[in-house]
Amino acid sequence: MKKLLCMIGALALTFSMAGCAAKPEAAKSESKTETTAPAASEAPAEVIKLRVAHNQTSLDNPYQYGLTKFAEELEKLSGGTMVAEVYPGTLGTNESELAMKLTTDSVDMVVASPGFMASTGVKEFDLLSLLYLFDSFEHWESTIDGEFGDTMKSLISEKTDNEFKVVGYYSSGVRNYYGKKPITVPADAAGLNIRLQASPVQQQFWQAAGANPVSVGWQELYQALSTGTTDAAENDHTNMMLQEHHKTPNGKYTSLTAHDYTTRLLLMNGRKFDGFTEEQQGWILEASKASVAEERAVTYKMLEESKEKIVADGGVINEVDLETFRTLAMPIQDAYAKENGLEDLLALTRK
Repeated sequence: MKKLLCMIGALALTFSMAGCAAKPEAAKSESKTETTAPAASEAPAEVIKLRVAHNQTSLDNPYQYGLTKFAEELEKLSGGTMVAEVYPGTLGTNESELAMKLTTDSVDMVVASPGFMASTGVKEFDLLSLLYLFDSFEHWESTIDGEFGDTMKSLISEKTDNEFKVVGYYSSGVRNYYGKKPITVPADAAGLNIRLQASPVQQQFWQAAGANPVSVGWQELYQALSTGTTDAAENDHTNMMLQEHHKTPNGKYTSLTAHDYTTRLLLMNGRKFDGFTEEQQGWILEASKASVAEERAVTYKMLEESKEKIVADGGVINEVDLETFRTLAMPIQDAYAKENGLEDLLALTRK
């Protein structure tokens, strides 16, 4: 009996040891199940934010539409990894000051005038201040989107040590004469005090027509036209209509001189652009292309709508003898190009 009890005790001890040995394996397996997570998905890419700005405070203007389109396309093309925030006039209302912020990384893209680039030492951009350089929007587009525009882009990168880079060309409409009387040939402007931009070649043109250039601030021009201290001015339909210059005694008559098809530059800092990957650069350029198309379409549409509004408000619009105006402008263009060594560039605009 004693022997049987010993055998039973030995068997119990064996099973007890076997049970203890099994527990660590089970624990090990259980621990593995708890700590091994499913394969993690890739971490989301860092979102790159670009600050893009223009100097117009109104949201209902072509620049705003153009840059908004840029933002939409950039986000779509990049799958949300690059986004643009649009600042309308909130980072500055002076184009030159706004453009200089590109050099301090306080903004990533701006709309600026060719005059800004000329002031930084790229004198070739002064060529765009010549009157009657273009005779239609189609002529302007084929030139600015062709060899001439490409040459100007290269000159900016080269002469500013890549501090500025043109990624697109916006239109700022076409400027016309408006004043207290209509004109049909340049001589009709003789004796008129006309408010002009500060460009010497533009003043030279109107002086050759017999007019007297005067300096009046844009914000003061409505009053000057109302009181008669200024006889006339010049601008595109949209700007003059929004300021209601056509409702003043000396702004009633608009003559379609079409003397200045104006250009604006969509600028980035070239060094920052080069810091992006090739794919990211492609997204920026593609979004810029869509932005340019949108801005131009809105500009042209608003010009027609503004023209209709001017007439509806009692303004009078007349055609002019454009050939007489171009004949007056050609010698000024030739002399300016020769004096500044820009004959080859001028030739590109006349193709």
